[in-house]
Amino acid sequence: MKAQAFGSPIFVKRAAYVVQEIADLEDAIDFLDEWPEDRRDLIHETAFKACFDAYEGNKPLSAARAAFYGFAKRAAILEDPTSAMQWIAACLTGSGKRSV
Repeated sequence: MKAQAFGSPIFVKRAAYVVQEIADLEDAIDFLDEWPEDRRDLIHETAFKACFDAYEGNKPLSAARAAFYGFAKRAAILEDPTSAMQWIAACLTGSGKRSV
């Protein structure tokens, strides 16, 4: 089954200076599956189940996105999409070389 894309992506902090785009159910499920076991709680479990249920066609995509968003917000890893998009745009337009 092909993963369904979210209407708009969710950006999360993966590490201090790493932001990850969660664009679809597959991204969300992978992210939740890789979440450290010692940091998992009921909110993580609920988000994981909602995403998996949506992937299987048993729940609407909007419910899965909302559950993942709630998880990210509660885990304090939610990144402002405006900031993330500006950073991505700057990386894509720059060559990485310093101009003189």
